[in-house]
Amino acid sequence: MEKHDLPFLSTAELSELIRQKEVSPVDVTESYLERIDRLNFKFNSYLTVCHKEALQAAREAEQAIAQGNYLGPMHGIPVAVKDQLWTKGIRTTVGSRIMADFFPEEDATAVANLKKAGAILLGKTNLTEFAIGGSQRYSPNRNPWDLDRFTGGSSAGSGSATAAFLCATSLGEDTGGSIRRPAAWCGQVGLRPSWGRVSRYGVMPGSWSMDQVGPISRTVEDTAMTLEAIAGYDPKDPYSWNVPVPNYRGALDGDIKGIRVGAIKELIHSDIVDPEVRDAVIKAGAVLGELGATVEEVSLPLTVHSGIITAILINVESATTYRDWIRERLHDFGHSNQTGLLTGSVMPAQAYYKAQKLRELVRQQVRDALETYDVLILPTSKSCAPRLVDDTEITSKEMAASLIPVMTRPFNLASVPALSINCGFNSQGLPIGLQIGGRPFAEETVLKVGHAYEQNTLWHDLSPPNL
Repeated sequence: MEKHDLPFLSTAELSELIRQKEVSPVDVTESYLERIDRLNFKFNSYLTVCHKEALQAAREAEQAIAQGNYLGPMHGIPVAVKDQLWTKGIRTTVGSRIMADFFPEEDATAVANLKKAGAILLGKTNLTEFAIGGSQRYSPNRNPWDLDRFTGGSSAGSGSATAAFLCATSLGEDTGGSIRRPAAWCGQVGLRPSWGRVSRYGVMPGSWSMDQVGPISRTVEDTAMTLEAIAGYDPKDPYSWNVPVPNYRGALDGDIKGIRVGAIKELIHSDIVDPEVRDAVIKAGAVLGELGATVEEVSLPLTVHSGIITAILINVESATTYRDWIRERLHDFGHSNQTGLLTGSVMPAQAYYKAQKLRELVRQQVRDALETYDVLILPTSKSCAPRLVDDTEITSKEMAASLIPVMTRPFNLASVPALSINCGFNSQGLPIGLQIGGRPFAEETVLKVGHAYEQNTLWHDLSPPNL
């Protein structure tokens, strides 16, 4: 195999070649760095590229493997990490001007876990400012499927880097959909694990009650590999759960006979959902049925309010986190975040309390449904990737409410795992995301269903045109 072909292999394929010593971690890393140097200007995926550090880590991985010290499936795999996660000695901007010169003294636990598994850090990916607003302070990402379209926030760079074959797999962070939406709009697989499954130590917070680190990868198997490397209890994170980490790859057997799937009626048939998205998700449900799953519509009426509930919680909790900077450096925030943070700062306590009460009702409705169904499905996003220049004029509060993302947020409110996987394309050739949510800490079931769908469709074999 030619060196320049290596980036187009899946993480699982690369892993096996490295394990068998048929390819070198150095060759793999060099091939990715060459692509980044050549193509990153098109997509603006990376804010920082770690050439020196990556090559040194690759040489160490090569030597360790040669000496028989193979660490496992992620050993020698080049990864990208959202610039929200601390990286020791490497600039971590969180997409902001305020932290433009921040060099952490230690790694985030998720990054440290990747390194322990032998993964190689290629660099830090672009994101919306502080992972909470709509603006990108270091210029926007461009979507490999259409360079005039957005990749989705906030883990924008991880989505575009993975789709453009500028890393083997990547890490993002998901507060209200910030892993799943970039994955959907870029035609990738994105998993928001259960709240507490992956440590958040060393992750710049947006919303303490919903933030969660997870992978964006090209296949479900790659996602499972990445999750297994980063998951686990961490005493440094008070919200980390001390529960066993399953063998996620072992769950990917393709057999979903007997799995019960609930299709959320209110969020599939909503007027806000693009008809092409709706049709693709309905067809995806039919595929799951053909594979032996029982697929039924289920009514979860409170989920339609998830967008506004989440918006209140994020605004208030992020305003609390950045209170001092709001007072002292408000002008250094982008306009979108200025608006959101000031709104959160003056939000009455009663509103936050009411949002928490409503969250509990949504959480209960979702979890009650998951007592009957093994997974729930719906679109990842109501539409495909928007144009970078789109700026909808808001003429009413109802219209404003309709623009708040809602599809991903029921699972954030319920603190359960949710996967986005490509389930087709619209008439403009843009990817469509199918979302699969599951019970708390049942990531293996969500991955199992996603993998069965993936292996019986062709969507994951298609590549963006702008490569």
